Amino acid sequence: MWTFDNPPRAQWKERYGFEPTDAWLDHLRLSSVRIVDGPGGGTAAFVSPDGLLLTNQHVAAGQLQKSSTAGHDLVRDGFFARTRADELKCPDLEALVLVSYENVTDRVHAAVKPGASDGDAAAARRAAIAAIEATSANSAELRSSVVTLYSGGEYWLHRYKRYTDIRLVFAPEEQIAYFGGDYDNFTFPRHDFDVSFLRVYENGRPAAIEHYLRWSAAGPSDGEFVVLSGVPGATDRLLTLTQVRFQRDVGNPLQRKVWESRRDTLEAYAKTGHEAARRAGATIRSLENSLKRLVGQQQGLESPRFFARKEEQERALRAAVSGNPSWQRQYSGAWDRIDTAYREYPEKAPRLAISTLAVSRLGNVASLLARYAEEIGRPDATRLDEIRDSRREALRFTLLSTAPLYLDIEEAMLAGWLEEAQRTLGAGDPFVKAALGDRSPSEAARAAIGATTLHDVNVRRALLDGGAEAIRASEDPLLAMARRVEPVIRELRVWQEQHLRSVDTSAGQQIAAARFAVYGRSVYPDANSTLRLGFGRVAGYEEDTTLVPWKTTFHGLYDRAEGFSGKPPFDLPERWQAGREKLNLSTGLNFVYTADTIGGNSGSPVVNRNAELVGLNFDSNQQRLPSRYLYVDEADGSRAVAVHSAAIVEALIKLYDARPVVAELLGAR
Repeated sequence: MWTFDNPPRAQWKERYGFEPTDAWLDHLRLSSVRIVDGPGGGTAAFVSPDGLLLTNQHVAAGQLQKSSTAGHDLVRDGFFARTRADELKCPDLEALVLVSYENVTDRVHAAVKPGASDGDAAAARRAAIAAIEATSANSAELRSSVVTLYSGGEYWLHRYKRYTDIRLVFAPEEQIAYFGGDYDNFTFPRHDFDVSFLRVYENGRPAAIEHYLRWSAAGPSDGEFVVLSGVPGATDRLLTLTQVRFQRDVGNPLQRKVWESRRDTLEAYAKTGHEAARRAGATIRSLENSLKRLVGQQQGLESPRFFARKEEQERALRAAVSGNPSWQRQYSGAWDRIDTAYREYPEKAPRLAISTLAVSRLGNVASLLARYAEEIGRPDATRLDEIRDSRREALRFTLLSTAPLYLDIEEAMLAGWLEEAQRTLGAGDPFVKAALGDRSPSEAARAAIGATTLHDVNVRRALLDGGAEAIRASEDPLLAMARRVEPVIRELRVWQEQHLRSVDTSAGQQIAAARFAVYGRSVYPDANSTLRLGFGRVAGYEEDTTLVPWKTTFHGLYDRAEGFSGKPPFDLPERWQAGREKLNLSTGLNFVYTADTIGGNSGSPVVNRNAELVGLNFDSNQQRLPSRYLYVDEADGSRAVAVHSAAIVEALIKLYDARPVVAELLGAR
């Protein structure tokens, strides 16, 4: 997961005879797009000069659901805009293109005075970052953000071109995008048409795009070298053993509890009726996917063989440090400082994870407004990250989303979460007491959601424009709840910053310096939702006593459906049942390849040496799941899974009659 400022040129040249120019890399970077959909998102790629974006159906599913109605379910039935006038505006989707990057490490490090405590050092770094972001260009069209790499070893200023007018062009039926359901998820062979197209607009017209990926009609071949460009969400491969043990013993089980609680609440709500099931469906699927990935990651940490490799990595680095007196003096104490900081973390972790209202969209809106009122009067450098001036446009975009809000699902989510908080933290917990008062969770949720007016975007706009005074004066019951719990949340965040994150960063910076001293920049930083490069080859693998082919075909799709007699989740949409004879069944559908991926890489373009798009990443196999904590080598069968470029064209023409899209992809006019 290499950064674009430090591509693995030596490996490419040595292993594959590939020597890309700077122009080649710039073109790939500027063709790649980060998709932001609330707290989620993924990756996309420009594939035409008229702003056409390619990504997965499951990346666009949130917008499909928000754009659906009781009588028109775009997730279930799919969508195709036959003309540009029919393209459907997404309520609250952002597209970000990394247009430039600048190393600001020296400026951030220089802000910390020698001998400063961890807390003072953190405050100094925060102030320096805020100043750097404030002096960079920020507007409705541009966003500047300082990103942390190597646990504080490096800081980079990223400048993004920002698009907020994004429209739906095409998405298939969910059943073909997620064929095989949870049974086939994180497996291979796969048979999914997990594809969607969006278009970015500027000033009411399709954006004129200079850098976009040319389409490979043939797609990849077995053994071919490929490059992946995308936005991997998070890896923890550079954590110390103490930090990894915390994730294994506390963090991951707690995250599982959080996601299971939300899923169970939504599943109970979905059983109340067809419309409820439609409203909750995409989120349930997303949570199920996250839980399955988490279980695989946890299994890796619980494997003695896997954990022994982590132990050996740290042992080797610390031995190299100990063998050099200068390095020993500078870096050896960092691991002990992290060990000390993490002693209190397990006790605090449940409160940090559960003390929030942001599990529902309206709860998140109320919390952001309450936080804005408290933070906006402070100096920019001391505010919480999401309230900084450099985040102002993003904050407004979130708060003023026009996506529909359903009060019944909001009430169910809030009630279920408050019940979980009471069960896990206890009735005497400060967050629980502040949220509930003398009411039960269901009563508190009913009172807050039943009388709130925050579902009206005009009310939210008036509060935001009115500033701190208007927000404090509001008698809205949900906002009142948010104001009550906000001091508790802030106290926990301050503790986390002062006692944990400040140590993580200061000690992490020392460990990063030690790693640079020992290995140079031959190690890439952990993923953190910033644009990265991956690479590998198209290749099948051996699993147990059998061989897994490098690709599947349309023929295999129909064979699998027939093998299960078309019963869910192996049923095909009517269009696909009726259109079988139209397709060239030998066309590749999905393929596997060895590039390094993780959640967030969904929608990442897979390109060949000519920067032609040959595939669209959408998943991985089970062997890949533990890679959050340790790179899993291709020899172990670890693979990413992509949709074949030829399959996309074949289905668009023969099943969806989407010839205008195909003409745009192939450059025909």
